[in-house]
Amino acid sequence: MIFYKTLRPFKAISFDLDDTLYDNEPVIIKAEKHFLDYLKSNYPKLAELEERRWNLYKALIVKEDPNLKHDVTAWRKAAIQRVMIVHGIAPVNAITYSETALQTFIALRSEVDVPNQSIELLQQLAKHYPVVAITNGNVDVEKIGLQDKFQFVLKAGNGFKSKPDIALFQQAADQLNIKISDILHVGDHLNSDVFGAQQHDAQAVWFNPNGSALDGAKLLPTIEMADLQDLLKLL
Repeated sequence: MIFYKTLRPFKAISFDLDDTLYDNEPVIIKAEKHFLDYLKSNYPKLAELEERRWNLYKALIVKEDPNLKHDVTAWRKAAIQRVMIVHGIAPVNAITYSETALQTFIALRSEVDVPNQSIELLQQLAKHYPVVAITNGNVDVEKIGLQDKFQFVLKAGNGFKSKPDIALFQQAADQLNIKISDILHVGDHLNSDVFGAQQHDAQAVWFNPNGSALDGAKLLPTIEMADLQDLLKLL
């Protein structure tokens, strides 16, 4: 555990989800592959859809509407609809099919095994502080068994811009009836989590289990941890 700044008193702890409380990268890689297989096998007109072309569609959609980067669910749904329409599926059907396909993807990307250590950590911390989640992702929190481990979960989208924007941090503070500066935010991403929290006066714990360098960091974290269990030492 490395302290870059003096830790101030805090009144609540917020957690990022993906790649902080569980390893998300292999889940997403697998989900993307199976999702593409799903599209190709369930919609004959998409049978020749390749990964490269699918990724190009996703990039095109967000280039046309940059606001979609703040809502990964809406972004994916819009990309699915575009792919279907371009490949000859009637727009009225594409609207219906895209919703079904979207739910299929969310189920696939939510096949997460949250380590017992993470669950026990949240339970221990919750005895001392309100514990909440702030995520840019769209994991199904109930499916992964974390629905009752937080006072609430805030997700980017539906009017909230994604981290590092202030929106989710401000909403968390408002719901907790505290100031943003009273939050200790824990996350793995130097931009969305560390910079996002600290530029809005919250304190930030950078979870860095792989010993990555601080290259590119816009602000130093308050604390760097390789093991989230070190949070218990702050109580």
